[in-house]
Amino acid sequence: MWYLNKMLFGSSLALGTLVAASSYSWMGMWMGLEINLLSFIPLISTSKNMYSSESALKYFISQVLASTILLLAIIILSSKVLTLMEQKLQSSLMFNTSLLLKMGAAPLHFWFPEVMEGLSWLNSMILLTWQKIAPMILLSYSSKTLVLLIVAIISCMFVSGVMGQNHLSLRKIMAYSSINHIGWMIAATLFFEIIWMIYFLIYSIITLNIIILFKKLNLFFMKQLMLSMNHEPMLKIFFILNFLSLGGLPPFLGFFPKWLTIQIMINNNFLSLAVIMILTTLATLYFYMRMTFSTLVLSMNSFIQINTLPSYKFFIMTTNLVTLASLILSTLIFNLL
Repeated sequence: MWYLNKMLFGSSLALGTLVAASSYSWMGMWMGLEINLLSFIPLISTSKNMYSSESALKYFISQVLASTILLLAIIILSSKVLTLMEQKLQSSLMFNTSLLLKMGAAPLHFWFPEVMEGLSWLNSMILLTWQKIAPMILLSYSSKTLVLLIVAIISCMFVSGVMGQNHLSLRKIMAYSSINHIGWMIAATLFFEIIWMIYFLIYSIITLNIIILFKKLNLFFMKQLMLSMNHEPMLKIFFILNFLSLGGLPPFLGFFPKWLTIQIMINNNFLSLAVIMILTTLATLYFYMRMTFSTLVLSMNSFIQINTLPSYKFFIMTTNLVTLASLILSTLIFNLL
């Protein structure tokens, strides 16, 4: 019976995102976000795990706060008390603030790592990827308050770079990694809509590859990495290369959307912001490297039998090979043609 509930709430989760992204009115957009929220709460709250119930409550309170700010922005936009310029400025500020809070962007990220800590890897995957789609699309539709978004971008870079160093939980590390990539996606939405879509798609594929490995090997903390994949050198190599790709190192696929974003920012004379983003992203690359070194250098033969994933090995290797080698292959094909 439980899988019928998952199917029902999963389909209404997707429906809420589509309603919010395709709505013609403010209220329709707000309604889509609420459908999405109320569908995600039953998916993450289970009676067997008290941490998931706590995460569901934290997620609900933070999202309700964001929805309240969003409704207030809609009321201000439709009121006749203020002048047109004041209406536009105040409603845009509130509107963008509520969307930043909904997607978990810094400095409004206070709920995001705490909610991630109590979720399963499947629900973490939904929170890291699908739950970002509606706020990002609505942010690209809205009138941009440039100063607020630049502050949010720089905050995402610094918060993810500094706070990510302090944690040993893999779920919190993935949360701060997501905050860093949110900053890059917000920067892409300032200039060209298609770039953030490419960025989001590539980020989702790389994150999916990493989370499949975490889920199948049942990994939740960094100290477990030295026990895993000791008998599967190819899986270990793909695991390491995925983190290098997530950090944006060439010649992996994760470098491609960062390359596009940097180029469009330089073309629009945002050179100083691009330099700050590149330098602060190196801090996130450091804790990616710290994770990969613990599984690469340290090897412990324990009495614990680690699942070697016989049924998933071909699927994992195929998806990883495609995502890691696609930038190299496409460059070679382009040069040959």
